[in-house]
Amino acid sequence: MTNEKTGYLEEKYESLREQGETWPLNQLETASQARPIVEGQEVIMLASNNYLDLANDQRLRDATQDAIESFGVGAGSDWSIAGYTELQDELHEAIADFKGTEAGLSYQTGFAVNAGLLPQLLEGGDVFVSDALNHGSIIDGIRLSPADVEIYDHSDMGDLENTLREVHEEYNRCIVVTDGVFSMDGDVAKLDEIQSLADEYGAMTYVDDCHGEGVLGDGHGITAEFGLEDDVDFQMGSFSKACGGFGGMLAGDQHVIDYAYNTSRTWLLSAGYPPAVAAANKKALEIIDSEPERVRRLWEKRGYFAEELQSIGYDIGNSETPIVPAMIGNSKTAKELSERLFDTGIFALAIVHPMVPKGEARIRNQINVGLSQADLDEALRVYEEIGRDLDIV
Repeated sequence: MTNEKTGYLEEKYESLREQGETWPLNQLETASQARPIVEGQEVIMLASNNYLDLANDQRLRDATQDAIESFGVGAGSDWSIAGYTELQDELHEAIADFKGTEAGLSYQTGFAVNAGLLPQLLEGGDVFVSDALNHGSIIDGIRLSPADVEIYDHSDMGDLENTLREVHEEYNRCIVVTDGVFSMDGDVAKLDEIQSLADEYGAMTYVDDCHGEGVLGDGHGITAEFGLEDDVDFQMGSFSKACGGFGGMLAGDQHVIDYAYNTSRTWLLSAGYPPAVAAANKKALEIIDSEPERVRRLWEKRGYFAEELQSIGYDIGNSETPIVPAMIGNSKTAKELSERLFDTGIFALAIVHPMVPKGEARIRNQINVGLSQADLDEALRVYEEIGRDLDIV
């Protein structure tokens, strides 16, 4: 046993627990869907990234089963070592078509795109200019780079311009990096203004669109929302959210894709995901492209839930998307609200420090197109009942 050496970690954990800053692990006993079984009870799911309710779609199931019959289960090794199937080539073409770019590439995860690619894009004498609320995978990727980094205030275009003006003459190259949809607040990056400023100061742009695909731009993401498919230099995203599958994606010019898979350690040194996953991901892109009404229904449900939650008395912060937080503030109060919601059949997770700054704990609600009107109304009723009992509203 090594507890004499590692005992300090127990103390650290207990400190986190006492502050209400630990994460419970809840067992999902069915497929991810609008009304799954979690820890033995049926709940209304408000904690999933499965915005378009595709994670259990029969068409994705059929695609995976066909792929297993043709190509088996595992990838065998890293894609760069053991090769990959025609499904992977088809997926890469589908990514490019979906994102409106010359070429596409799939990664093992969205995190792997940022952690593996960002360190390879710039060198010493270069600089990243990064939004203050960018995802942790962006932060980690930039930390691995020899380039410097400057942080601009969240979505503050004045501060971004001041930062670009300051670094313009000092550094050789610059990349402005931003989330498309910020995952904790649900607000949307001002990508049109960001791109305009980047162009003015000769900077490149890198957008993490993980929460934008299937949501913005008729489902094609934030670059489609702003008509910037030909302007953003690096478009990355995820199959594990609205697409209902697994893995990350990158879209851009062919030379960007060639460079990415030849230098990203996360791509080169990680086992490829199974052929069945590639088949499901390709099918998801096809469905999103052919069913724009699915995206419209998602926005209708989001609009109703957000408006009613506010009318009850909850602060939804800066939400502009199907991520609709209920801002609470205190971590312990947020945890108690989440636990009581779960006890009443509503699965909505408390987001606490370090995922968000201290004092900004919230319940992050994520709307799923599979939720019925009755589901939304029941969730709102419970929110109001418990919120009044806890003196939140």
